[in-house]
Amino acid sequence: MNTKTFIFDLDGVIVDTAKYHFLAWQRLASQLGIEFTPEHNEELKGVSRVKSLELILAIGNIEASQEDKNKWLIQKNTEYLSYIDDIDQSEILPGVLFVLDYLKKNKHNIVLGSASKNARPILEKTNIMHYFDAIVDGNDVTNAKPDPEVFLQGAKKMNDNPKNCIVFEDSVAGIQAANIANMISIGIGDKEVLQEANFVFPDFTHIDINFIDNLVNR
Repeated sequence: MNTKTFIFDLDGVIVDTAKYHFLAWQRLASQLGIEFTPEHNEELKGVSRVKSLELILAIGNIEASQEDKNKWLIQKNTEYLSYIDDIDQSEILPGVLFVLDYLKKNKHNIVLGSASKNARPILEKTNIMHYFDAIVDGNDVTNAKPDPEVFLQGAKKMNDNPKNCIVFEDSVAGIQAANIANMISIGIGDKEVLQEANFVFPDFTHIDINFIDNLVNR
């Protein structure tokens, strides 16, 4: 069997922590007098913390000093960390462990490629760190998705060609980043939202072994 590199986003793909980002941003937005909706939150998926704050301030037509922005970024992250402090393996989304187990058993490279700066503690709390051969997160990259930097770094860590890499993403920006990197993009979520992906599944329970084997052997 050929060996491939499988790159996973974190929030909304492996673990159900995207909801905590939304709650933390929503609380901050409310304090600033901004109505922040789930629809707005879609625009933040796969986007860095700094860029997310800029998008929220734009929604409210608010201009702020760098000092205020830094204060709000810290506030949001503190709020988010309070939500995830007690997470465990129950936060892992359905079907993910089955896929990780299969890939590990068949000696494929497994990489995390996430904008989150909290990726490592989340992997530790959910007890799945051992699956990953490499981790590239928000602490390692300069450019946010749709820039492909996070995925290209993941391929480089595995000494693999981007064309041999397969990316699982739940955000439009993440799918665009995978496509720009010339990787196979697999959307996890709504087909209408993730229509730029090469393949889309509602969640990992819809991904079977034959699909993975066909990807590996194509």
